[in-house]
Amino acid sequence: MTGMRSIWKGSVTFGLVNVPVKLYSATEDHDVSLHQVHDADGGRIRYQRRCEVCGKVVDYEHIDKAYDDGDRTVVLTEDDLASLPEERSREIDVLEFVPSDQVDPITFDRSYFLEPDSKSPKAYVLLRRTLEETDRTAIVHFSLRQKTRLAALRVRGDVLMLQTLLWDDEVREARFPALDEKVRISSKELAMSASLVDSLSDDFEPADFDDDYQEELRQLIDAKLEEGESLDTDATFGREDDEDDDAGGEVIDLMEALRRSVDANRAASSPRAGTGSARRAKGAGGGGTATGDAPAKERAPKKTSTEKTSAEKASAKGTSAKEASAKGKAPAKKASAKKAPASTKEAPSSERKAPASKKKSA
Repeated sequence: MTGMRSIWKGSVTFGLVNVPVKLYSATEDHDVSLHQVHDADGGRIRYQRRCEVCGKVVDYEHIDKAYDDGDRTVVLTEDDLASLPEERSREIDVLEFVPSDQVDPITFDRSYFLEPDSKSPKAYVLLRRTLEETDRTAIVHFSLRQKTRLAALRVRGDVLMLQTLLWDDEVREARFPALDEKVRISSKELAMSASLVDSLSDDFEPADFDDDYQEELRQLIDAKLEEGESLDTDATFGREDDEDDDAGGEVIDLMEALRRSVDANRAASSPRAGTGSARRAKGAGGGGTATGDAPAKERAPKKTSTEKTSAEKASAKGTSAKEASAKGKAPAKKASAKKAPASTKEAPSSERKAPASKKKSA
């Protein structure tokens, strides 16, 4: 695998079958790397590994691990840990094959790709095809980095992958008193809620979602590199009105919120919403800007988990997408990034800003 380095080598064993493999991390962090500095002079904050007995700074090569039971301390050297039978094992031992839907996603921890590590990948392909055709997931046991791991061995595309699992006692039990209360849900509320779900139904495409916070953080860093401390963040990002303040603490009726949400999505998915896919046009929530002017640039809004729903926005503003449509507002639509005609009045920056990266808002 180009650009990837294996972190472990061993073999998957089930019965008398042995499948040599290399292990690779399947994920990587894309967050902007930040470090700590002194606010007075910008000096970087450094942490030292200082011994509390002799007061000296200790290098990693002279650091061992220890266990303290309160009265006694046991020091464990690297050689001690390496001598454990589990640590020396290089086998991914298949314990059982279970129906794939029986593995609860809450137990998933880290993900790894397995690459065949033999002259012939036949055994690797055989295991992959078997898991595919039986719709089974292998529950396996192995050791990695001084820890015994339980993992799910499954298929992703044409690659076998391991997803380490949390142990049963590592998953908390949810007990909330509020859930013990009896709540009456009317058939009308349930039907209206189902209509809203149906109007927002789509196929999940992970590439459609962006990490808004990291994008804005990079934008902030670039702006500060150009403008320094004189940066006006309101001008850089555009100030948005606080929707919660506009609501004035008003308690919104659940049925009314559901009705407005459904209306907003129906209006956005109507033929007038654009020539693109009706489903993808629904994300506009029934309107592109807060004024009757056309937006200076039309583009498909990105998805995000932080965007407020159309229901919250509509209820806070006291209007629905249908009402906005009646006033001549053009609902937003998925389109290529084409600039509006020169004669079109450009909306203020706070109104021109695209929704917070959500393809479909409720």
